[in-house]
Amino acid sequence: MSKDSVTRRAFLMRAAAVAGAGSIATAGVVPEAGAAGGQTPHKAAMAEPTGAKHGAFFNAGDAATVEAFVERLMPGAPGRPGARDAAVLNYIDLALAGPYAEQQYFYRRGLAALNAYCRSTYGEAFVRLGAARQDAVVAALESGKASSFTWPTAQAFFNTLRTHTMEGMFADPIYGGNKNFAGWRLVGFPGAQPVFTPGDMQSKQQFTRAPIIGLQQQGPMPRKGGK
Repeated sequence: MSKDSVTRRAFLMRAAAVAGAGSIATAGVVPEAGAAGGQTPHKAAMAEPTGAKHGAFFNAGDAATVEAFVERLMPGAPGRPGARDAAVLNYIDLALAGPYAEQQYFYRRGLAALNAYCRSTYGEAFVRLGAARQDAVVAALESGKASSFTWPTAQAFFNTLRTHTMEGMFADPIYGGNKNFAGWRLVGFPGAQPVFTPGDMQSKQQFTRAPIIGLQQQGPMPRKGGK
């Protein structure tokens, strides 16, 4: 794992930890696609967290590219899940087929520019590059130094994928990512526990006690008036 990939992974983990229980618990409520600035919350299509699949929007080639890219943003390590382990691809695929539908053309253009840059620089598409060269490509996008991008810009594409990677890692698993609570376990987030003990409330350590509970394990919300 390169220094750049370690730094990006650390950034995402710190961002998730700083976000706190309130924001992570509602991370499955994703913004309306195409909006800028203060985005309107909009629920993503709920899905069984069955793993990193594709087909709701991505074709096989684009799915492979996105999965490889997000894995370099949040690379897995022994005992520490990454984007592939958490099914981030599945989350993004479902989001683009639903509430992020207005970003479909953004992704198509961005992925085409990404592979054009990789071929002009290294002679191969992104998925065929080794990890070190993939990290170099990701760093070039992050710094805005990658050619072949017009719209979206390289930095805009990088920032969008980084945001969607965070959502796929740390949103409730019912939205297609965070498989087996991989992201929540990584940062010690307990989910929607029915009861917290006094020790839980006073502890400053990561939450590790089972079970970690998501929306799928909760019953329907009671209606007003007790009906």
